[in-house]
Amino acid sequence: MTLKEEKERIRKEIYDALFNNGFSRRPKGDYGKIPDFKGSDIAAELLSKSDEWKRAKTIFSSPDSAQIPVRYLALKENKNLIMASPNLTHGYLFLEASKITNKKEAATKEGAFIHNSKIDISNMKVDLVVEGSVGVDREGHRIGKGKGFADREIEDLLKRNIINNDTAIATTIHPFQLVDHVPTESHDQKVNLIVTTDEIIRVD
Repeated sequence: MTLKEEKERIRKEIYDALFNNGFSRRPKGDYGKIPDFKGSDIAAELLSKSDEWKRAKTIFSSPDSAQIPVRYLALKENKNLIMASPNLTHGYLFLEASKITNKKEAATKEGAFIHNSKIDISNMKVDLVVEGSVGVDREGHRIGKGKGFADREIEDLLKRNIINNDTAIATTIHPFQLVDHVPTESHDQKVNLIVTTDEIIRVD
């Protein structure tokens, strides 16, 4: 089995587990997408209890549906939020919490475009990165939907010095998305903070 086939096998097992056990919010399952899992709000709340979250003034988030509760909590706590536009087609969206009244709307992918402050983020510093994942192992190796968007986002933020090698990179997932082993390639970026609905796992 090739590495690509192994990754596809892992994805399918996770998609099947979430769908067959009723943990996917999508009626036909999450196949081909970052899972929008039931309990994403619980994982977000647990993340917000972490020291990494409490220290963060500016948080970066992927635009995935599972991270809507993360983005909402960030804005609710008056933390500034940078969200990647889908596929980075429109670059990054900056959401200045203090200027947003409808924070629930702003936390959605569509709402972020409405409430975007249209500010260049080049000179900003991000204190915490939150990415969506299909699967992740306890060593911090993650697998996405196969398009490489999260890897591109993290690599770009590093190149711009918006984050550095000490910046916490988190993912919020359902326990079914935590697997024994994720095969990796040279371009794959690791996470060092894994938050499920019932535990926080820190990776050295």
